[in-house]
Amino acid sequence: MLSVRTIRSPLMARMRFLGATTFRAAHGHEGQVSDHSDASIPIYYDHRANPLPDIPYQKNLSAQQIALKEKEKGPWKQLSQEDKIALYRIKFNQTYADMNRPSNEWKTVFGAMFFLFGVTGFVVWWQRVHVFPPAPHTLSEEWKAIELQRMLDMRLGPIQGLSSKWDYEKKEWKK
Repeated sequence: MLSVRTIRSPLMARMRFLGATTFRAAHGHEGQVSDHSDASIPIYYDHRANPLPDIPYQKNLSAQQIALKEKEKGPWKQLSQEDKIALYRIKFNQTYADMNRPSNEWKTVFGAMFFLFGVTGFVVWWQRVHVFPPAPHTLSEEWKAIELQRMLDMRLGPIQGLSSKWDYEKKEWKK
């Protein structure tokens, strides 16, 4: 019969450590055994769209909380407001008001964004000063003026181009 060896690699070792997947040696028709840690185990989480989580917030209750849970089974008119709040906090971590409270996360986002803009600006300035070569002499204003005069003297584009917009008799641009 064929046998499948146990996979022994650093990646699989990490996956086993994290509990994602485990592989065992399989012989014959048993095949490969895989254990999954997925959403089949109920977890607690606060979310406005799901008001009733799968499990209560506190699983391990103190003696006082156990006594309060026993008192809960009786009439609720005998419970004080503090008892009701304590019972609520056993079941839930946050109220809807806590979940809807605005956070100051936008300040962190804007701060990080402006910091990265500053770093980028500094890098661009440093590259212009220390990395890029100096601008060629052909980009100077004097050179551009000489080049324009030469193009007009050669009458480049007399129908629709540059020379068509120059008045050669008045020596100025047409309006």
